[in-house]
Amino acid sequence: MIVHLVLFTPRSDLGEVELTTIRDALQHALTEIPSIRSYKVGRRLRFGTAYDRAAPLDFEFLVTIEFEDERALSDYLAHPAHQQLGQMFYATSAHALACDFKLGPVSELQ
Repeated sequence: MIVHLVLFTPRSDLGEVELTTIRDALQHALTEIPSIRSYKVGRRLRFGTAYDRAAPLDFEFLVTIEFEDERALSDYLAHPAHQQLGQMFYATSAHALACDFKLGPVSELQ
């Protein structure tokens, strides 16, 4: 399985209309792109822990998207709904990070 991980914080100058547009574009991509196996969206919790204080960037949101394989991820990345979302995402984020991981057992961590 492949996981596409996205961490981001919207720019502080965005209004409610822009934030709604981002949410709508994300919802559209997550529900309309057929190669997506599953997804989760979350908002960061802070407990005052050492790792909270040590984080170099303070991302507000998380999106994880699961795919069966690399081909399914490639199909997602090429899909027009993702292209639209990607353009909007980078234009409206104060900071962002996107990366992909192949999941497997601990023994594969070599």
